[in-house]
Amino acid sequence: MPQVATAESGMQRQSCLEKKGAQVIITRRRKEAIEKAALELDAIGMIADQSNLKVISNLASAVHKQFGRIDILLINAGITSVASIESTTEILFDQVMHVNFKGAFFTLSMFIPFLNDGASVVFLSSTSARISPPNASVYAASKAALNAVMKIAAIELASKKIRVNAVSPGPIATEIMDKLGLHKNLENQMVNSRPLMRFSKPLEVANLISYLLSDQALFITGSEFLIDGGQSI
Repeated sequence: MPQVATAESGMQRQSCLEKKGAQVIITRRRKEAIEKAALELDAIGMIADQSNLKVISNLASAVHKQFGRIDILLINAGITSVASIESTTEILFDQVMHVNFKGAFFTLSMFIPFLNDGASVVFLSSTSARISPPNASVYAASKAALNAVMKIAAIELASKKIRVNAVSPGPIATEIMDKLGLHKNLENQMVNSRPLMRFSKPLEVANLISYLLSDQALFITGSEFLIDGGQSI
C-alpha cells in the first residue's frame, strides 16, 4: 500500500498517513532535508524537484517499479513570493508557476497510470486563491489554477473511484513562513485579521489532509476544504 508525498516544506512530515502495512514514500529537493524527514517518519526518502518534468516522470516510474501501484498521493510542494504585479519579473513568475501549478499538474498526470482504483489524491492549495492578497498575485493565481485542475481531475478519475480533493490553509507556522521574513507588525496584522486570532498549526492541517486521504472520506471528491481560522469569511 504505497503512499507518496511530494513536498518542499515542513508540512510533509506532519501529513503522512502511517497505516498498518503501508509504505510511505516522501520526496524533497534537498538531500539533508529528505534524509532527516525520512528518519523521523520511518519512511522511504527520494530526492525530486517538482519543477523538473523529467525528474517527476522518473520518480513516478521508480516508485511504481520498486513499490507497485499507489493508494495515496499527496501533492504539497510549493514556493511563495511577495511582489506587486508591477514589480513581478518573468523569472519570478516562472519560478512560482513551474512548481506550484505546472509541477503539481504533471505530478498528478504522471502518477495517474500508477494509481490503484479507489486511490485518494490531495493537493495542498491556499486561501490565497480566494481572498486576493495584495502582492501575492502569482502565488494566488497558481493555487487558483490548481483548484480548477482538482475539480476536473475528480470528474475524469471518478470512473476509477479515485478521489481528488484540495486543502486550502491560511498562513501556517512552517519554514516557508519563516523564510518570508515578515515584519512583526505585518505578522500581527495577519493574525488579527482572522476571527480565531492566530496562525494554524501544521498538525491541524495535517489532520484534515489525513482524513481526506483515508477511507473515512470515501464519498468526498472534487472539494476544496478551507482551514484558516475564519480568514476567508
